[in-house]
Amino acid sequence: MKYDPFVIPFCLGAIILAFVLIYKYFSWIFALNKTDKHKILKGIFSVRIFKAIKEVFLESLLHRKVFRVNPMLGYMHMSLAFGWLLLILGGTIESKVHSLKMFNTPYEPIFFKFFNHDISMFSGAEEFKFVMDLLLLFVLSGVSLAFIKRFYSKLFGMKKTTKLKIGDWMALTALWFIFPLRFFAESFTSGIYHNGGFLTGTAGNFFASFLPLENLTYIAWWAYSIALGAFFIALPFSRYMHIFTEVVLIFLRNFGIKSTKEYNSFSEFEIHSCSRCGICLDKCQLLTAARIKDTQAVYFLQSIRYNNLKEGKAFDCMLCGKCQEFCPVAIDLNNIRISKRMEFASGNNNFDYLIPKIEKTAPIIYFAGCMTHLTPTIKIAMESIFKESKTDYLFLDKDGGICCGRPLMLAGEILNAQKLIEKNVKLIKELGAKTLVTSCPICLKVFKEDYELDIEIVHHTQFILKLAEAGKIKLNKSDLNVVYHDPCELGRGSGIYDEPRTLINKVGNLKSISQEKELSLCCGSSLAGIQLNSVQKELVRIDTLKALEKNNPDCILTACPLCKKTLAKDSSIDVKDISELVWNGITESKIVELTQNSN
Repeated sequence: MKYDPFVIPFCLGAIILAFVLIYKYFSWIFALNKTDKHKILKGIFSVRIFKAIKEVFLESLLHRKVFRVNPMLGYMHMSLAFGWLLLILGGTIESKVHSLKMFNTPYEPIFFKFFNHDISMFSGAEEFKFVMDLLLLFVLSGVSLAFIKRFYSKLFGMKKTTKLKIGDWMALTALWFIFPLRFFAESFTSGIYHNGGFLTGTAGNFFASFLPLENLTYIAWWAYSIALGAFFIALPFSRYMHIFTEVVLIFLRNFGIKSTKEYNSFSEFEIHSCSRCGICLDKCQLLTAARIKDTQAVYFLQSIRYNNLKEGKAFDCMLCGKCQEFCPVAIDLNNIRISKRMEFASGNNNFDYLIPKIEKTAPIIYFAGCMTHLTPTIKIAMESIFKESKTDYLFLDKDGGICCGRPLMLAGEILNAQKLIEKNVKLIKELGAKTLVTSCPICLKVFKEDYELDIEIVHHTQFILKLAEAGKIKLNKSDLNVVYHDPCELGRGSGIYDEPRTLINKVGNLKSISQEKELSLCCGSSLAGIQLNSVQKELVRIDTLKALEKNNPDCILTACPLCKKTLAKDSSIDVKDISELVWNGITESKIVELTQNSN
């Protein structure tokens, strides 16, 4: 067995890292409920494991999602993750081919050039020299970019980088030193024994011309080993915990385990999978528009991990979902934030209400929602459309008084929300309807995700489109040039992007804007922003309105009563809900038809 005392820091760090990770992962998996544990066992012996392996390769190693945000940022992450793995694999193969042994000591591939001065006698030696030096150069390029990014993030398309904790700094500093020290150690060795490739061999000859390499080489190998050991020890207590945790998370997701509004051990996998890459920072309007700098997803998760979450950091968020949309790890940030708000909720309020008396039943239920009652023109438009299409429907909350429960959830009042949901579910099931239509995306999301209803649940834009395509309503296409604002809960929250646009193009001319679909901005009045003050909300509203008014459209359309009410304030351009424009189109179509008949 080849051995030298300088390998001790590396071995010690690797052992500590292995024990910490095994302890954490097994304790989190053990804490999962029986159903999730069964999913893991079932998933291991299914084709899902191959899908998980593919995703690990694409996301954890190649960082495909990061590439989509910024190619240079993606290359930096990929060169460090994939490059380091290739160095380990390449070193392992090289050491086995050289020694002709199936099993070597774990550290031998890492310090191969130290233990094997003469590597020119085995088959493929020159090819191995070239490949290993090429891989080292590949990783060094990523380290250089990581160093530059820390101090000049704009080069990577990022205005901000994340603030680091002491554990992060320790791990990051060690990481910055690991590969340059390997380069020096192998180059110094090559300068003495001439066993380097195009990179380390050339550098070794250069260093040998003016440095006492006999005195420096052993020091360089010690420094390389210490840097590796320090990184391994710091890793579980830093953001670099994501390197291994993200892999486990991908497998768990592919096995069918999902995030819920209850904080549990699966949530631990999610928060420890955050690399604090900082992509979420530039996506947050609370930072870019309202200048709130400490509540973004990365800092929220950081606070949970270090057990210092404060109420403000939990509640100062609009839950617009934009950070979640662009998170490379796809962490369910909104559910985690809602679950943590429960810790600050009082839970003592009584939200009982009187069940409304229903005098009729119908195949279709219309649930306007609280916000729609505050914007009655949408309600009037929808009732008119139902009447025009001869739809047999029941206006469930016509007199108000019924809440879907989503506002309570956003406030962390999960238990009280559940009480409302149970009452509403019972009422809706008793009516025996087949379809539930709502005008409010906030209601739509909670009906779909938290109500156990075996009926079709649609937004009014989807329902109106079906009426138009079935010929039950006739629309008149106007000459209006309009832009569409995707509501957060309808777009990113529920994945409904196409139906509203298809419907709009039947009544107007939809113009594309840069901030649309997944990039859509929040109106600023999100019910989730409970502790945001009026000034902060106003800054977000102005920011969004500026983007919508940029090309001076004839009309701004949205599909959310709260968004309409918010954006219409002080807007120089008319703001309407899609249902209102549709009703105008129906009315104009009738006028045209009457005019033609009279002629």
